[in-house]
Amino acid sequence: MPTVKVYNMAGQQTGEMELNAAVFGIEPNVSAMHAVVKNHLANKRQGTQSTLTRAEVRGGGIKPWRQKGTGRARQGSIRSPQWTHGGIALGPKPRTYRYSLNKKLRRLALLSALSAKAAAGEIIVIDDLNMGEIKTKTFAGFLKAVEAQGKSLVVTPESRVNVVKSAANIPGVRTTIASTLNVYDILNADKFIIDKAAVAKLEEVYA
Repeated sequence: MPTVKVYNMAGQQTGEMELNAAVFGIEPNVSAMHAVVKNHLANKRQGTQSTLTRAEVRGGGIKPWRQKGTGRARQGSIRSPQWTHGGIALGPKPRTYRYSLNKKLRRLALLSALSAKAAAGEIIVIDDLNMGEIKTKTFAGFLKAVEAQGKSLVVTPESRVNVVKSAANIPGVRTTIASTLNVYDILNADKFIIDKAAVAKLEEVYA
């Protein structure tokens, strides 16, 4: 079983804990993680890009010149795609990029991401990750104490408003709760900071 050190908010080690090998000790499946990250990014796309077709561009209602006798190519509208300021042929229209993946694949990817973090020594377990007041400076000091000043993902067992608001203005720091973890956020973070109680929740659900 993987073993990690447990720290308090001051950055002092308070003990050690064994992580469940079924959650934090599997062989990471790279293809599963790649598929889920790709799906996550696709589902975030707005898909609002749009261009005007020849039917939607203003003007062009009259035939620019007669069909025959001018020596020029026949034209029916000055808003055809080959004209400057004409419509766009086969351009993008609003669409959804959303698609779904099966539950087993998403589960495997999440466990792979957690196991990869554990194997890399990038998991920091905190005994009681909470804030008595909303204070960005205090939270920044906590991150410095646990040596997590880069991109970090902070995970609590349930929503803790003081933690969320204290971390909100710190660049590169994201907060979430154990039940809404996603693979992209885990892999995107340099340090995975998690409350001890949140570890228990993950192990209860996924072990």
